[in-house]
Order: sequence, then C-alpha cells, then structure tokens
Amino acid sequence: MSGDWLDAAIEMARRAGVSASRGEQLARHTTLRVGGPADLLAVAGDVPTLVALVRSARTAAIPLTILGRGSNVVVADAGVRGLVVLARAGGCLIEGDRLTAEAGLPLARAATLAAEAGLAGLEFGLAIPGTVGGAVWANAGAHGSDVANVLESVTLLRTDGTEAAEPAASLSLGYRDSRLKPPAGAAATGGDLVLTATFRLTAAAPAAVKARLDEIRRWRQEHQPLNKPSAGSFFRNPPGDSAGRLIDACGLKGTRLGGAAISERHANFIVNEGGATASEIRRLAETARRAVAGRFGVGLEYEVQFIGDWSGWTPEE
Repeated sequence: MSGDWLDAAIEMARRAGVSASRGEQLARHTTLRVGGPADLLAVAGDVPTLVALVRSARTAAIPLTILGRGSNVVVADAGVRGLVVLARAGGCLIEGDRLTAEAGLPLARAATLAAEAGLAGLEFGLAIPGTVGGAVWANAGAHGSDVANVLESVTLLRTDGTEAAEPAASLSLGYRDSRLKPPAGAAATGGDLVLTATFRLTAAAPAAVKARLDEIRRWRQEHQPLNKPSAGSFFRNPPGDSAGRLIDACGLKGTRLGGAAISERHANFIVNEGGATASEIRRLAETARRAVAGRFGVGLEYEVQFIGDWSGWTPEE
C-alpha cells in the first residue's frame, strides 16, 4: 500500500496510544506459525484502545483485520493488506455466578479463573485455543458444550461505531456459527465486534471443577497434537459424523506436503512439522476434502478461516 496510507495509519495508531510496526510477519502471531507480513500491525492491550483503533480504521476506510491468539486461521503467505490489530484486552471480573471477560482473554484462562472461583460451566473452554471474542464469534465448543450454553450477554462495537449491550439470544448462535460470523469467503472483520462477554455459570466445589479440567486436559494430551503448531480443528464435523473419522478412513493420517502434515494423532488437525507454508497447509486440506468427497460423498466445510491475500493461490502447485 502507499506510503501516504501507511503514514496516516501510523499516526492514527499513535493517537490511539499505541505504536505500529510495518511488515511484521504474522507467522509469529498465529498458532499454526504460518503467514506473511502485515502492512501494519498494532496491539490493543485494553478495550478503549481496541475501540479507538477499530473506529479510526473504519472511518478512514482502512482495510482492517483483527486477530486474537491467531488460532482457527490460516494467514496467506502473501500476508495481509491494511491494518492488523492484535486484540490483547484480557480483563476479567467475577461477580456471584457471572464471569465477564474482555475479548482478548484466552478462553482457557477464563475456564481456569472460573474453576478457582468455584464456578462450573466453562470447563470446555480449556480445549479452545482462542480468545473469548473469537469463541463467541464462532460459538466455539468442545466436550459436549459450547459458548451458547453459558453465554448471557455481550458488549459489541457496532459497525456504526456505537457500543451496545445485547443478550446472547440476539447473536443467532448455532453450530460453530453466529450472526457475527460472515459467510464463507467474505471479510471476517467488517461486522459487529465483541468487546466483552458475560457468562452465567453455576456454583460448584472448586475441587470438582478442577477435576473436570484435569480430565479434559488428559484427554487433549492423549488425542490431540498439542506439541506441534496447528490451527485447531480444521473442518466442521458433518451431521452425525466426525471429520477426523472420515479423513482417517481415507488413510490420510500422516500424509505430508512439504512442512505440512495431517496429524497422526487426530486426522482433523493439520500440523506444521517445521517450515510449512500457508499454501502447503491449504493444499493438503484440499487433498483431504477431495478424498472424503470421493469416498463418502461428504463435502467437508472448513472450520478455519483463510485470511489475507490469497489472490495468487491455486489448489495445485
């Protein structure tokens, strides 16, 4: 992008109280450890800063991408045009049976804080690698529960720049979906943005909640490739079945393309074995989709989001 644009965006970030860096490699900021440079990167350490950056970027019509922990995304090797904001607002308040968390708090951390306070209901969050904001956006879930089961309300930054509190019922939460999430292929950050989320939980003995967390932690260690970079579950589970089972049944566990591999431990995870590119990750995923469609007639839908400049990408090398 032009120097004039960058200079204006840097000044915008300065007015919001943060410094911005040019050409930051986004592989450093994603759990899959792939992704090219951001034209400009800024970190929002609190909600007011996040609001200021988003409002200013939208007013100036600057292309905007917001990342939490960088899970559930594959960032293009060509990088991301415009401004990338890392949402690091991580405050948390517990009052009675309610836990209110800022968008940048890791959901696993929220689950731990709830357990320490003797509150049950968020244990599934230990298995979610993303933040509270991303978890609400996608109605993240695991181990028989999801955000919709415990979310009471949210505070949103609307597209018109106003802030508003809304009940969870207004979000149209469905399987790995919400009204905040755009259709496949559309821009992921142009709509309402979660600033805070309030969860209504249930009082329980801290030891009992901790035991459930320990059980989930053991299951993850036994069944998921936690020692290798990944984006989390790559595909949605089709109705009545498991994406991992279907990919495994095609004999694809361990299949590699460059530095990318379908995990030997869980076939719905594509891992970075070292030096993988985003293109290799996506091409390997397409290989799995074609195999499952050919053998079972099932069209797997992506759970991950492909973000950034994919204009030069093709399914085949």
